[in-house]
Amino acid sequence: MMEKLDQEDQAPEALEAGEQEDQPAVEDASLVDIDSAIEEQEVEGEPTEPEDDRAWYVVHCYSGYENKVRHNLEQRIESMGMKDKIFDVVVPTEEEIEVKEGKRRTVERRVFPGYILVNMILSEESWYVVRNTPGVTGFVGMGNNPTPLRPEEVAQIIKRMEAEAPRIKVTFKSGERVRIVDGPFNDFRGTVSEIDMERAKVRVMVNFFGRETPVELDFLQVEKA
Repeated sequence: MMEKLDQEDQAPEALEAGEQEDQPAVEDASLVDIDSAIEEQEVEGEPTEPEDDRAWYVVHCYSGYENKVRHNLEQRIESMGMKDKIFDVVVPTEEEIEVKEGKRRTVERRVFPGYILVNMILSEESWYVVRNTPGVTGFVGMGNNPTPLRPEEVAQIIKRMEAEAPRIKVTFKSGERVRIVDGPFNDFRGTVSEIDMERAKVRVMVNFFGRETPVELDFLQVEKA
């Protein structure tokens, strides 16, 4: 049924919008990113079993065109009468706080750049509608068959999307020079010695009165020098 899966990718020019949407630049994600994000924390409670054969599938598209592809697919679902087979199209996003030039701002970041999620009953017709949407390059799966996400994987992604506290974007790493942008050591420069992701804290070695002194700070108090 899925003999068309290996057809050539559609060119980006097939998209109706000629330019990418204005969103923060992010690195391309792979399926490994999805698995890693799912394993970050345990999901509380047992997921609810679907009432029919519907399931969530991961669809690959051109990075930066996720929202446009979702719009294109929703239009095709409407025009081709596939609402009873394809139920929802989601671009997973989360809020993220970043510090740039000493200023904080909250941005909406795509969780899995280059991927969208589609809730559907897999059939030859529904596969054809999704696979031939402008901007879609294929389904994610084992071999030639699309592989649905497990219910616990879907629950973890939704939990990440609905998190109340925005994630903090860390632009520095251990050993790098940073500038302190808030607190008593404002405008001091130092070297990152330790990063605590769970507590959202960073330890910076600052030259204070001729001595290297460790200073513990929040992520938002530091930016890459």
